[in-house]
Amino acid sequence: MKFVSVAVMLCIMLGLASCTQEQQNQLSRSVQNWTGTNGVLEVYAGDKVVRRFLRIDKMTTAMGTDDGRPRSYRYGYGVLDENLNMVADSGEKKVYFEISDFGSNYIFFENPR
Repeated sequence: MKFVSVAVMLCIMLGLASCTQEQQNQLSRSVQNWTGTNGVLEVYAGDKVVRRFLRIDKMTTAMGTDDGRPRSYRYGYGVLDENLNMVADSGEKKVYFEISDFGSNYIFFENPR
């Protein structure tokens, strides 16, 4: 029984090692999509936070309808933190957002709380 467990783990490790970095990233994103991320998106104007979105499961790169090519923006859903206190207060609602890749200053990270 112990030998079978070791053999299975070895096969999984060899399989992951043979994947390209992009395939490993896609696998990681699939696991995160399944488990959730609880991400935070902060949008900056200079050195000041002007918008913050909380409880984001994922941000998606838009794809073209006809050509299937990636577009120059990302989108998602999150709670708009209107008072910028890092807490989803009662009254703050989940909203749709889009972030452009052109000249946008933003940071997406997992909420440490």
